[in-house]
Amino acid sequence: MSGVITTVDPATGQPTATYETWDGPRVEAAVERAYTASRDWALVPVAERAARAARLARTLREHAGRLADLAVAEMGKPVTEAAGEVEKSALTADFYAEQGPGILADEPVAVEGAQAWVAYEPAGLVLAVMPWNFPVWQVMRFAVPSLVAGNGILLKHASNVTGSALALQDLFVEAGFPEHLVTALLIADAEVPQTTGRLIEDDRIAAVTLTGSNRAGAAVGAAAGRAAKKSVLELGGSDAFVVLADADVDQAAAAAVKARFTNSGQSCVCAKRFIVHTALADAFTTAFVNAVEDLRLGDPRERDTQVGPLARDDLRAAVQRQVEESVAAGARLLTGGKPVPGDGFFYQPTVLAGTGPGMAAFDEETFGPLAALSVARDDEDAVRLANATAYGLGLSVWTADPARGVDVARRITSGAAFVNAVVASDPRLPFGGTKRSGYGRELAAAGIREFTNTRTYWVSPFVRAAPGSGVCEP
Repeated sequence: MSGVITTVDPATGQPTATYETWDGPRVEAAVERAYTASRDWALVPVAERAARAARLARTLREHAGRLADLAVAEMGKPVTEAAGEVEKSALTADFYAEQGPGILADEPVAVEGAQAWVAYEPAGLVLAVMPWNFPVWQVMRFAVPSLVAGNGILLKHASNVTGSALALQDLFVEAGFPEHLVTALLIADAEVPQTTGRLIEDDRIAAVTLTGSNRAGAAVGAAAGRAAKKSVLELGGSDAFVVLADADVDQAAAAAVKARFTNSGQSCVCAKRFIVHTALADAFTTAFVNAVEDLRLGDPRERDTQVGPLARDDLRAAVQRQVEESVAAGARLLTGGKPVPGDGFFYQPTVLAGTGPGMAAFDEETFGPLAALSVARDDEDAVRLANATAYGLGLSVWTADPARGVDVARRITSGAAFVNAVVASDPRLPFGGTKRSGYGRELAAAGIREFTNTRTYWVSPFVRAAPGSGVCEP
């Protein structure tokens, strides 16, 4: 059954474009073309595949303005951040163009009496279910290493960024990748669970990756498990930002605002729970709240805007519910706490104090401009509060003693730990979570090898049997 996807400008609430969704036969035709393209692509030498990644980096930069404008129009990202997302994608393409062939090279292994090596060979056609909050970067973070590894991609992007999905599909072709190697699927939201389930079962699909909600991740992971296929899940996060007693308050507070309100707070890796030593709690809270109140909320097309609208009105309603439930449970509202009247899906940058386990703003993932402050008695209490979550994506610790920061970080479960720095992905380092934040890794060597067949080769020397030995000669 076909239908229509309508994209909406979050800054105005008005429709911007409509797209016809695909019925079953059209999906089947797309899968077959992508499968054929992926099999041909796997035979292309890795050096040539890497050269296409270099061309992709240039193509991304050439179209940076158009891609940024699409992100602004479809999910409300402030335009300067949208441009940064495109440039980060280009840098990642540069990285794999330079490093990919070496990472994927055969690795000799010393064994007695034979030659042995480990090879990293293409997995095949990979289904990628991607989110709306970083419409370019989330796709490129997976797609670039996967393509250099020799795979094909079926992209099921979030429906509210359909224009971005189609633009990226065209971009790969312009950069020299074969047509159909990256295929954007246009599936109606109501049909996504059933369609993705069928695709995961399809023998032409080798593996699946998802960045998104825990509910979607559980469904995709379960389907992949039933089909005995590799999956990588990057799910929610409720990252802790821990401020120890010897930290520089002004430095930590300034970093905390950036860590929380980047992308208008709509990021799995944004810091969400701010755990501050009691000795610094008052000073940090004052500096943090003052900086939050100075944030420029407004039209995401304006270059001085720091906080734009939420991507959808239901997301704004979810933040409002979390605020109300947390205040009812004893949290204190220090600033913000209300939707902005008028057009669009704007929400005031908000800070809650006195939060802790049992409160919505502390226990749940908050996907919007809402920060939850907690006070810790000492380092042990900070560790306890930081670990009091079902998630485990990123962690940031602030201290004048980096060794102390690392010691604290080692006691807190997360996929990444940053000391005196804001959590961020980097193509040179693996990225991913633990606990309910998912499994598997993207980026760096680990990311490009996730969707390869790590294959063992063992070659013994040929020995011709002597006549009459009873051993058949070839």
